[in-house]
Amino acid sequence: MRRFLCVLCGGDSFRADDLAQEAMLKAYMSFGKFEGRAKFSTWLFRIAYNCFYDYKSRVGRAEGEELTQVYEKTPDEKADPAARFENQELYMAIGGLSETERTVILLFYMEDKSIKDIEAITGMPSGTVRSHLSRGRQHLKAFLEKLSAH
Repeated sequence: MRRFLCVLCGGDSFRADDLAQEAMLKAYMSFGKFEGRAKFSTWLFRIAYNCFYDYKSRVGRAEGEELTQVYEKTPDEKADPAARFENQELYMAIGGLSETERTVILLFYMEDKSIKDIEAITGMPSGTVRSHLSRGRQHLKAFLEKLSAH
């Protein structure tokens, strides 16, 4: 969940940690409401996604600004120095996606969630999830091909 939030937050590990903590607290406080209609991890990711969305809305309303993208910055400073730049090009490519494309790509490929799980987490219909997934793949491919050509 932290990895998912970290990439959604543009690599800002401190913001991701805060949101993950908020999501865990909300999950703990509302565990009695968990009905078991979805997997527990799907329910937890839905809470985390809502925390991210709420935070983004609060920041936009309160300060009149959008979340800054920090994909070009050095990866997590706590990471092993040799591994810091290992996947930087991929993270830059992911950072270039729209928020919805980024969300479904992350959930599908990095978190191994099914289309049905992504539908439950994001509240998008399955056709919309598939569409964003397809466009996200195309955009990632184009970005990475452009990068390798230079």
